[in-house]
Amino acid sequence: MLKDLLDTNHCFKLVCGAGNEDIEEIRRLVYVYAIAGCRFFDLSANENVINAAREVLDFAKVYDAYLCVSVGTKNDPNAHKAVIDVDKCVNCGLCEETCPRGAIHYGQVIKEKCIGCGRCWKVCSRAAISYISEEKNLDEVLPPIVEKGIDCIELHAIGENDDEVFSKWEYINNNYEGLLSICIGRGKLSNEALVERIKKMIENREPYTTIIQTDGFPMSGGDDNYKSTLQAVATGEIVQNAKLPVYIMFSGGTNSKTFELARMCEISACGVAVGSYARKIVKKYIDREDFWINPEVLNGALPVAKELVDSVLA
Repeated sequence: MLKDLLDTNHCFKLVCGAGNEDIEEIRRLVYVYAIAGCRFFDLSANENVINAAREVLDFAKVYDAYLCVSVGTKNDPNAHKAVIDVDKCVNCGLCEETCPRGAIHYGQVIKEKCIGCGRCWKVCSRAAISYISEEKNLDEVLPPIVEKGIDCIELHAIGENDDEVFSKWEYINNNYEGLLSICIGRGKLSNEALVERIKKMIENREPYTTIIQTDGFPMSGGDDNYKSTLQAVATGEIVQNAKLPVYIMFSGGTNSKTFELARMCEISACGVAVGSYARKIVKKYIDREDFWINPEVLNGALPVAKELVDSVLA
């Protein structure tokens, strides 16, 4: 059971991305990290994505892995997709060079690859890039996913709109009986407001049936240093000090230094969820056209992924 994995306090979760619906990339990421020892995978709430992950886990002969689907609120950056105004765009190519996902080609956004990280928007000098929210309708996406079986549902509860957060949380609780996860950070909430929101969300749930994913800087884990992961650990300390009956998992800017920093600061957690950094370090292998036919590609990616996974499992 997933709860048994969390109870080890050495759980590594690979975050493929709530907005990532690039099926082939997900298959490759799950395959590499499953072989490297990861047993918990965070995926978009998309049936095709989930099916792809399950198929590749079977192919890898990994039968003890767990899948989590993530859904967001209207202001969740993970639910954003970039849009380019062709009338303002001058085809300078900066957005394409900057995109860590390879989601932009010749002024066009490949929606399935875009995860709303905001890097293209920052480099555009013509204000040609904006974002639209593509939050999922829970009535449409969750019933078939729950029916087929899933191990965890995560709600990104980082927005300021309490009514929306609690409405979606109530729907999930009423339609799913398993472990739930709350991804929450201090971007728009004070320390006190963050703790109060968590308390209200878990008040009718059994102890230790909820994961609190302490989101430092979402989609910012490009570097492997203490500074990148500092906010995730600091947010974890706030939750720890509240002494709530929940599992704490670090996320947002996380990397191989996360658990080390947490130990130095005497902050406990059940694990680490790693997205941007985990994807970055294996990208050159994942992008190879001969990924599935050249053993040297996997032999190159595996030790890189395993070193990251082992930083949590050790």
